[in-house]
Amino acid sequence: MKYQLAQLNIGRMLAPLDSEVMKDFVSNLDAINALADNSPGFIWRYTSDGNNATSTRIFEDDYLIVNMSVWTDMDALFDYVYRSAHVEIFKRKKEWFQKLDSMHMVMWYVPEGKTPTVEEAVERLVYLREHKATPYAFTFKKAFPVSEALSFVK
Repeated sequence: MKYQLAQLNIGRMLAPLDSEVMKDFVSNLDAINALADNSPGFIWRYTSDGNNATSTRIFEDDYLIVNMSVWTDMDALFDYVYRSAHVEIFKRKKEWFQKLDSMHMVMWYVPEGKTPTVEEAVERLVYLREHKATPYAFTFKKAFPVSEALSFVK
């Protein structure tokens, strides 16, 4: 069986999406999402209302927004995040998002063709916050190969 890499990252906005503060972020969403959709190794991106996931709420916080996707592997995700035009938007995150005190991104493996749920992603993030990086839930800084994570793949 083949496996793919799922990721969740969250951000707490400085202001509502329809505010002047968030205007540049919102105006770049479609382009950044299209860049992801057309990047090598991209498999799937979670969307709620519209073509993004900005209406999905977690942790009962109206200012938290969700980004979740599946990639062929960690290299493909890394290249998108840090070696594509996405990095220019990423560099501006302080303009739109608060610095979070707890872990805000998590990665895990899923069987090829499986679509992760937001609930599953939140469970992995909570686990990472409580236990640090393990083959069940990890980060770029502390990653694990599929072979070590197989017992945790659902």
